Amino acid sequence: MTQRIYNFSAGPAVLPVPVLEEARENILSLGNTGMGIMEHSHRGKAFVAVHAETEAACRRLAGISDEYAVLFLQGGASSQFFQIPQTFLKPDETADYLVTGVWAQKAVKEAKRYGKVHEACSSKDRNFCYIPKTVDYSANPKYVHFTSNNTIFGTQFKTEPTTPAGAFLVCDASSDIYSRPIDVNKYGIIYAGAQKNLGPSGVTLVIIRKDLMEQGNLNQPEVIQYKVQAENDSMFNTPPTFGIYLMGLVFKWIEKNGGLKAMADHNQSKAKPLYDYLAQSKLFKSTADEDSRSLMNVCFVTGNEELDAKFVKETTAAGFDGLKGHRSVGGMRASIYNAFPAQGITDLVAFMKDFEAKNLYGERAGARSSLSPRRRK
Repeated sequence: MTQRIYNFSAGPAVLPVPVLEEARENILSLGNTGMGIMEHSHRGKAFVAVHAETEAACRRLAGISDEYAVLFLQGGASSQFFQIPQTFLKPDETADYLVTGVWAQKAVKEAKRYGKVHEACSSKDRNFCYIPKTVDYSANPKYVHFTSNNTIFGTQFKTEPTTPAGAFLVCDASSDIYSRPIDVNKYGIIYAGAQKNLGPSGVTLVIIRKDLMEQGNLNQPEVIQYKVQAENDSMFNTPPTFGIYLMGLVFKWIEKNGGLKAMADHNQSKAKPLYDYLAQSKLFKSTADEDSRSLMNVCFVTGNEELDAKFVKETTAAGFDGLKGHRSVGGMRASIYNAFPAQGITDLVAFMKDFEAKNLYGERAGARSSLSPRRRK
């Protein structure tokens, strides 16, 4: 088998090896059906069973009650930027948005097409390097929207915001969903693209309170109505069958490895050595405030763009892929979602120490701790 390298990509991102191995077998034949998972009709018994198992595992992990619908949709999380306000926001109504990064800004832009938008807080003043501690809500918001983790800037809400009476909470949880326990009952809608923590690109998970579906605008194309998709088990039209199947395997992998609490502990311990090193390094610096740092996306810089580029080039050659920061901010970004192995952080920190020694103190000092390229078995 081709050697697997350390995949630090922000998404599509690393998937658990046991999941990939099981999927490899079922691409040729799903069980003993004689047909691969991608060949089965979404209306056939085999896939209907896969869908049911996937939804059941999704519900078990987060304790999702029957008061919520679990939908597997298409269009990516970005489609929810317009679908939510189009469904729930009237022209004379206001929705409050907590603006902590680019994806929140994009959500605001789409919402303005359908109603009024109030930015209840923003961290734009310091290039989104922190999560605001205070929120100024409007008088009577229809809903409150926030992005729980910000991939580009490496910040993360530690807990969900408290909403004003009468407003339901909406969360874009694309980059940290199921990385820690979540109290679904606090939310009206949770949505997430699958390609970071849940599976491959092409599936959007939407968890929505059923009573909200009854209140939404039904004067829309049926394919984008939550109520219609729920009534048809996300199969009003042909769903992304392979993506749903793979999500089911990921959910079961999380369960097998202790559930969401175990994922939270794992992610905390995995990120700590990298943040600890950044705190004492004389070359590399974290770009996010300490109390706002993400456990999913660790962003850092040297302060010198040429040195950043050199680091990215050398890490790529050594089997560390995807460390280049987002094109809008530069620097470096280590995306370390649920499936990313802890050994990858150990090896990255060792490489960074060696790079620091060479580039701060010269090649002779660095040579004493030089590393051969590290690749995964």
